[in-house]
Amino acid sequence: MNINIQTVHFDADEKLLEMVGKKVQKLETFHDRITKVEVFLKLDNLVHAIKDKVVEINVHIPKQDCFVKVTTKTFEESLEKAMDAITNQLKRKKEKLAA
Repeated sequence: MNINIQTVHFDADEKLLEMVGKKVQKLETFHDRITKVEVFLKLDNLVHAIKDKVVEINVHIPKQDCFVKVTTKTFEESLEKAMDAITNQLKRKKEKLAA
C-alpha cells in the first residue's frame, strides 16, 4: 500500500504527519486490496481569521475508489471523522465483494 500525504496552504509538523500515517496504515485491516491512499490536509477560509481544517482521504482499490472529505476546527477531529467514514465505505465494499 502506497501512502501519499500532501499539505495545502501550510507546512505540517512531523507529529501530525506521523499521526496521519499511523491511522491510514490501519486501513489495510478493513480491505486487503488497497493499492494507494492519498491524504490531503488543507486550511480553509484563509481570508478570515478562523481557519477550518480539512482532511480529504482518497483510497484506491482496483476498479473502485473511496473518497471522504471532512471539515472541522482541528486536524485531529477531521482525521477521526474521515477515518470513521472511509472505514465504513471500505467495509461496505468488501461485503459487496464477498456477497
